Amino acid sequence: MRLFIRLFFRLIRLILTPFMLLTEWLTTPKAMIRSPEQQAEVNAACQQLALYQFSACPFCIKVRKEMARLGLDIEKRDARHNASHRNDLQNGGGRVKVPCLRITATTSETAPERTGQWLYESDDIIRYLRQRFAGNTPT
Repeated sequence: MRLFIRLFFRLIRLILTPFMLLTEWLTTPKAMIRSPEQQAEVNAACQQLALYQFSACPFCIKVRKEMARLGLDIEKRDARHNASHRNDLQNGGGRVKVPCLRITATTSETAPERTGQWLYESDDIIRYLRQRFAGNTPT
């Protein structure tokens, strides 16, 4: 019986995934407009960010839409199909749960030790991105 239920939900996921991705593509908002200098600053700040995600996860889609609206070029890491990214998420963040935004920062310019923060929950990620990037320049 368990096998039947598992197969049933896999079939549902296989059917719904293309529709979810098509809907995301059709409804993704246009990016906010910044000056070239401001966009360069934002792009530089985005180099410290990585989004661990599954392609058809509705919460990941929500975060990706906000990233598009804010014009952010954040690296997306597929934690479902890439074992290395999945292990990074498990070891660094403590659990395999998406979406998860990894925020990496250097501690100082003289001693570039990299530290990381793992931010789970789509609403928290969106709130962080808006606070940091919704203005004209990143902080």
